[in-house]
Amino acid sequence: MKLYRPDAFEPLINEAWGEHRVRGAIREIVADADAAYRGGGELWPADEWDGWQATVPMKNLYIGAAGVVWALDALRRRGVAETRLDLADAAAATLAAWRQAPDFMAGIELPTRPQSALLSGETGILVVAWRLAPSAELADDLLARVRDNVGNETNELMWGVPGTMLAASAMLGWTGEERWRDAWRESADALWAARDGDGLWTQQLYGETFRSLGAPHGLVGNVRALLHGEDERREERIRRTGEWLVLTAVLEDGLANWPLGEGRGLEATDGEIKVQWCGGAPGIVISAADYLDEELLLAGAELAWRAGAPGLEKGPGICHGTAGNGYAFLKVFARTGDERWLQRARHFAVHALAQVSRLRERRGRGRYSLWTGDVGVALYAADCIDARSAYPVVDSFDW
Repeated sequence: MKLYRPDAFEPLINEAWGEHRVRGAIREIVADADAAYRGGGELWPADEWDGWQATVPMKNLYIGAAGVVWALDALRRRGVAETRLDLADAAAATLAAWRQAPDFMAGIELPTRPQSALLSGETGILVVAWRLAPSAELADDLLARVRDNVGNETNELMWGVPGTMLAASAMLGWTGEERWRDAWRESADALWAARDGDGLWTQQLYGETFRSLGAPHGLVGNVRALLHGEDERREERIRRTGEWLVLTAVLEDGLANWPLGEGRGLEATDGEIKVQWCGGAPGIVISAADYLDEELLLAGAELAWRAGAPGLEKGPGICHGTAGNGYAFLKVFARTGDERWLQRARHFAVHALAQVSRLRERRGRGRYSLWTGDVGVALYAADCIDARSAYPVVDSFDW
């Protein structure tokens, strides 16, 4: 049995962690993002994969300008790099551009409420715009998006209620206003009611019906969102999710991986075996680190370490790349206190930053997005400096 495909990974570079060099690489990424910003409605140039069949420039939180603005602000607030951009102005320009031409991918069947999506719709853009320049109008628009998403048939983070719950939770923390607690509770009740009898959720997404275990489209991502608020059902959802992860784990020689969905094998329809945040062991470890059986936690993280760094086709990013897998090591360090995992996370950070440089040289410019691009890698590297394990946005909108 194979838990991963070795040819999808590359050996880690033989370069030691050096905080001074890492800080310099983060500053270089920020300077490149500053230089590439076009202003007005043009924003940042889109990578071919990120902008495929979509209306560019990309604006959304996942692979668009809103994610870049949020990351630049996070790095600035943490004192690791200083952007020259007026980020509030960039966020406002992003929102205006999205309202003029949403960047939904053409040729796929969208959920019924795509505008309200956190990662791919207006909700994430509104959160970033409000955080940089709070206003009653932006807050009201955001609340309307959160409430409009209740009843979305897609029960997952990218498009559905779990994503907009993260927005409501963040706004409650920032403002203390009860309307955000009410909105979170309304969404949590709807998500809880949408479960199947065995505790999983059935997705209706992109014209397909499936039951997923993973972070962006399934069980552990939904539970992560539910754990952001106060709820008497907390212990039950932790227990049942932990049981599902024990039942579905695929084990071999002290390593563990998970299929994309319940009842599936490890191989995806394209023959790939996922080992990344958006599918497979790293995403399970990152999302369920607080409650996952410790033996499985260690086995899943060990798989990511043994596999090595995802190759350049996947890239260095936090979605399906090297930095994303590295967050699994930060999570294990946070839970166990074992310094070996922090050292492994930092080794992945050094490699991811080198991949950013290699790809920038190949393309002639950086890649400007949060989940797939360079600023996500910069955030991961900053988290390795601080030994901080919070996965961006999903764990916290704060810094």
